[in-house]
Amino acid sequence: MTKMQVLAPAKINLSLRVLGKRPDGFHEIETLLSPISLFDKIDIEKQSRWIDFTWKPVTALAGLPEASPWTTLSQDGDGTTFYAGGADIELYRTETTNYRDNLGSGAPMLWVALRPTGVEPPYEIFAVTADPAEGEAWTEAGSDLVDVVPMPEAVRLAIDAFVAEHHVEQPFHKRERDRADPEALARRRPIQKGRE
Repeated sequence: MTKMQVLAPAKINLSLRVLGKRPDGFHEIETLLSPISLFDKIDIEKQSRWIDFTWKPVTALAGLPEASPWTTLSQDGDGTTFYAGGADIELYRTETTNYRDNLGSGAPMLWVALRPTGVEPPYEIFAVTADPAEGEAWTEAGSDLVDVVPMPEAVRLAIDAFVAEHHVEQPFHKRERDRADPEALARRRPIQKGRE
């Protein structure tokens, strides 16, 4: 076997409230999740004799398999398809400009991040986002595998409705820089070295 595929289901986070801090340092949250009928498909492919497999998200598919995470869904000569588990797509009112720009790009995408587990299976779905800035920021972690996949129509419609309901156009205000005073530089006293 030189190739595997993994499927990961998704939900959309319609609202999120951060509540009080818990004794363990984390915060309580109140959230409203809506399951959507799609999942990400991730290809895992053997590339060379030195690497057993490479993992790469390749698509988000409509429908949620009735299977527990890492269940084999199909197998052929080149690969195996697994169901990887669930992921949420969280939408924030403050990021609607990024969602709108993604939707208006002509080819809207989702960013899928896989995080190493250190055990088998070697990766888990860390997160899925429709925000290009957030997806790009995930690439800075170093060990996470992050890639884009085409956004399914059902997700596009849900995000489009979210943007239509919550987007507020923010006017751009160019910040004015302070003007330099060249005379102030000429009036400075020379720096004196301390006595030895």
